[in-house]
Amino acid sequence: MHKTTLEQWALLEKVVELGSFAKAAQATHRSQSSVSYNLALLQERLGVALLQAAGRKAILTPAGELLLAQARPLLKAFEHVETRAASLQNGVRTRLDFVVDSIFPRGKLFAILRQFQQLHPQTQVHLTEILENDETAIAKADVMVLTRRQDMTGRGEWLMNIDFVAVAHRDHPLHSLPGPVSEDELAQYPPIRITNREAKPLQDEPVESWTFSTIEAAIEAIAYQVGYGWLPEERISRQLEEGTLKILQLSHGTRRATPLHLVVKKDILPLDEQVQTLLRLIKEQP
Repeated sequence: MHKTTLEQWALLEKVVELGSFAKAAQATHRSQSSVSYNLALLQERLGVALLQAAGRKAILTPAGELLLAQARPLLKAFEHVETRAASLQNGVRTRLDFVVDSIFPRGKLFAILRQFQQLHPQTQVHLTEILENDETAIAKADVMVLTRRQDMTGRGEWLMNIDFVAVAHRDHPLHSLPGPVSEDELAQYPPIRITNREAKPLQDEPVESWTFSTIEAAIEAIAYQVGYGWLPEERISRQLEEGTLKILQLSHGTRRATPLHLVVKKDILPLDEQVQTLLRLIKEQP
């Protein structure tokens, strides 16, 4: 018999995450005495102190950090088993978690989802759009379309390239410069970046750059002449056709391509019918 339980390790993780026994008890719908008893029992059976007080917070001891780090993969694996069980009903998957980078073309995305719903009406697709590679969302996904080919959950294959173009509002001063715009001339105006909150600034990024957490916000910022930026050409096709936004003629090129990859969580092999259908639709959608 094992000396400890997954439940005890999960309580330890929750206490560390929230910083106190009282908050962990509230989050897990237990009494504080129950949380305290289970963690005291865990430490007693291991013969190692896992927690220590730091002011009003409970934090891990060095031994606690080491052991919880080893236990976390087991907790995640067990969570996946429970999630998978909840998604199965009479042997048929009822939920599929699909994570897509926000640069994936919207028209293509919704066409895929519409076809999938027609083929598997009993399976709910839980869609999460992310910027770059959001580890939290990726960890819970079954199928992913990411800018990174390989991640912690599985291996991927190239799917498509997304073309980005350098643009500014038609009345932006950059369009009035003669000839291709040089990097020195470009540096006089703030670039607009699309990134998540956790992303670190690029080494060569100007200090005065502006960052936005959605493509839509970045498009509006450029449309209001806050700055210039690189945007997915497919997402701004209407503004380009209307002439609201214009492509900048840069000395170092006006187009960039970002590859997207199709990734399947390795834990769900062999693939069930619903996952196979979604993969086929993603690959076949023009």
